[in-house]
Amino acid sequence: MDLALALRAFVRTVERGSVTAAAKDLGVSQPAVTKHLRNLEAHVGARLVERSSRIVRPTRLGQMLYEASQPALASIEAALEGVRRNMGVIEGLLRVHAPTCIGAKHLHPIVMEFQDRHPTVTIDLVLEDRVVDLVFENFDLGIKYGRPDGHGLIIRNLGHIRRILVAAPAFLAKHGPVDTLARLAEIDMVTTAAVLSPHDTLFLQRGAEEAEVRVRATLRTNNSNVIVNSLMTGRVAGPVQHLLVHDELEGGTLVHILPEYEVRSHGIFMAYPSVRFMRPVVRAFTDFVVPRLKAVEGVDTVREPPARHDAVTVEVREDAPKKPSTLLVSS
Repeated sequence: MDLALALRAFVRTVERGSVTAAAKDLGVSQPAVTKHLRNLEAHVGARLVERSSRIVRPTRLGQMLYEASQPALASIEAALEGVRRNMGVIEGLLRVHAPTCIGAKHLHPIVMEFQDRHPTVTIDLVLEDRVVDLVFENFDLGIKYGRPDGHGLIIRNLGHIRRILVAAPAFLAKHGPVDTLARLAEIDMVTTAAVLSPHDTLFLQRGAEEAEVRVRATLRTNNSNVIVNSLMTGRVAGPVQHLLVHDELEGGTLVHILPEYEVRSHGIFMAYPSVRFMRPVVRAFTDFVVPRLKAVEGVDTVREPPARHDAVTVEVREDAPKKPSTLLVSS
């Protein structure tokens, strides 16, 4: 029995809760992982995992072995990669998870630039807007909007994502200027549920002042491309991440409206499982990507939280309203 291979199969099975998933991660067959587990149990003379039709869980002794062997295996892998790094070689598989909005337009070019420098590195770049368990799903690091939760994670704050209000020139030509919060409450908008409150209100900031505007969201979507494309048609205005529309603003195909206000921002973080933090390829990639992400136009690395104020309600009158609108302005 190859003890190192058996321990790797055991550790990955515990982390994934599945023999099938562990086999996929390790690039071997399911019977091979099962054989490793049986050989390891025979070697230690104890049952290490409990199997059911849905999940594999470690026994009490199995949990003890997992907690002892996981950091040891990580240290061995790091040591081997460290030797290769000292020889000037960064290599191996790197699995990265990130939101689609920043991932497709900004992270992807950074990944390709990193691979130009280190052609022996293979990267799985998974872009999707959902919460993932980095350890369970075998990711080496993740980019996340909002501070990540989870045990054993190393977290780096990259800054804040600026969100601004924009519209196409055609929209403004048809509907007139949007130069007050009252006007903002009257127009059709595209937005995402993550930005709006449950009562269809949008939180805006102007220095230390906060405003809460009830808006008319005629289109909600969770896709950043749909938001940008909808804005470009001139049918709607709306809040958008500045990093998604920087080129359009520079070219004049979109216009920054109410520029003195910004939509309440969210932090952007990088997280990695602590057991993999010292892998040279992870360290090299983080050192490479962090300054480049911080330099993206629309990532604000210096921001003070706004002061809190009480809000007052102001009624907004419309000649032909589609629905009542309420404006909440900080006093």
